[in-house]
Amino acid sequence: MTTYRILAADGVSPKGVAVLSENPQFAVSTSGGLKEDELIAKIGELDALVVRSQTKVTAKALAAATRLKVIGRAGVGVDNVDVAAATERGIVVMNTPGGNTISTAEHTFSLLLSLARKIPQAHASMAAGKWDRKSFEGTELNGKTLGIVGMGRIGGEVARRAIAFGMNVIAYDPYLVQSRARSLQVELADDLPALLTVADFITVHMPLTSETNKILNATALAQCKKGVRIINCARGGLVEESALLDALKSGQVGGAALDVYEKEPPAEDSPFRSLPNVVLTPHLGASTAEAQESVGVEIAQAISEYLIGGVINNAVNVPNVDVRTLEALRPYLGVGEKLGRLLAQIAPCGLETLEIKYTGKVSEAETVPVTRAVLKGLLGQTSEGVINEVNAPKVAANLGLKVSELKQSEGGDFTDLITVTAAKGSETFEVAATVFAGRTRIVRINGRNLEANPEGVLLFVENQDRPGMLGAIGSLLAKHQINIANMSLGRGEEGGNALSIYNLDTRPNEAAVKDIEAVEGIVSVKVAQL
Repeated sequence: MTTYRILAADGVSPKGVAVLSENPQFAVSTSGGLKEDELIAKIGELDALVVRSQTKVTAKALAAATRLKVIGRAGVGVDNVDVAAATERGIVVMNTPGGNTISTAEHTFSLLLSLARKIPQAHASMAAGKWDRKSFEGTELNGKTLGIVGMGRIGGEVARRAIAFGMNVIAYDPYLVQSRARSLQVELADDLPALLTVADFITVHMPLTSETNKILNATALAQCKKGVRIINCARGGLVEESALLDALKSGQVGGAALDVYEKEPPAEDSPFRSLPNVVLTPHLGASTAEAQESVGVEIAQAISEYLIGGVINNAVNVPNVDVRTLEALRPYLGVGEKLGRLLAQIAPCGLETLEIKYTGKVSEAETVPVTRAVLKGLLGQTSEGVINEVNAPKVAANLGLKVSELKQSEGGDFTDLITVTAAKGSETFEVAATVFAGRTRIVRINGRNLEANPEGVLLFVENQDRPGMLGAIGSLLAKHQINIANMSLGRGEEGGNALSIYNLDTRPNEAAVKDIEAVEGIVSVKVAQL
């Protein structure tokens, strides 16, 4: 009987350790947080490692992991694990994406109530021996509007609690559709400004990506109702702290409650610490006994299933397939994820349907992992939490996105072709790609045949098909010191609209995009980064 050596570090919950210890094939040991040299001394004899956030699993430590098969993170984030290094060494990295949903939602609502009724400030006054009722007059939640930016699991739980308090809830999430919004009993905003202008309280629940970084910046805060209150229990960086500070001082923002920060911990002399209309907590969203117990048990069960049965649950770095199938699918997985990431940046927001069509040899393979790779790319930049091949379909379902697969063994000009069609109502966007010579190529967009390299910065320009258009675009890019590395052109019928794709050395700024949009005959301009 094979014996697997497992180390549970960082004070993983006793119930989680008990789940592992019940299996006679597991030799389980425990420890507190480990420094890098301490981990290096132990990791060589381990088959599995369970950590929370304290132990850093670095590339140097992983280089000493001669038999390690799986790393389990008892929590959502895997920032303390070098996932790339683990993947390179064939080590599965798992997390627990759902274990802290309730605790974070409850903490969010606790901060919301604290802002509304000035509870921390009133307590501090009482603790100082005062009896000052006039300074701490609050506001009722009943009848007020809560704006939720990001409607994943946590956002949905916050909405339920707000509705119970008699609040009106408006939500902004590019991938939440009307049918799902109705089932949650929330109003769906068409865009972020539509939420900002009506909300009395705003809470953010999104991952931190290039698209969501500082989503509540100076411009957004200026669009809010005067006196709005802001809550952030999601990720530091979603709220631009310098802009928030100015808005708090001016009165544009009436109060803020922060559990996460751009830099953690914030500086001892951070001005937020001394403002009377601010409530601060030290990243406590998941810090409940129940949440820690839940994630401990969840990761223990996932590791058990993987070591004994080869089943992969909630992996962040590999699809849920066996090794042989994975090797056969590897090129198509890359194509799928690139198509998804591209759609996330240039397709219509609020998608309702997603169709993935497999043509040629690829249609004979197990295509579910490829479909999941498309979803991972599509949802990974906008949805809350870590999105991987395992949880992406569930996230899509929660958002009301209907996903379908079609297979066609023959047809077209390519041995293999993957076509993804995204739709919102009557508005659709289609992109097709293939692999030749081991490299991915986009070969069709919205019915126009072309050949483009989906790497780096891509500029998509649709324009009237007439002389001089390419020259005008090239001149404007040169004016803004942006070099064109490659270009592909596709068009439908003569005299209609043409589509050109430019591979650029640098991302065009807003001024460059506006200059191109201003050219007569330009229909649309979009920028993506892959």
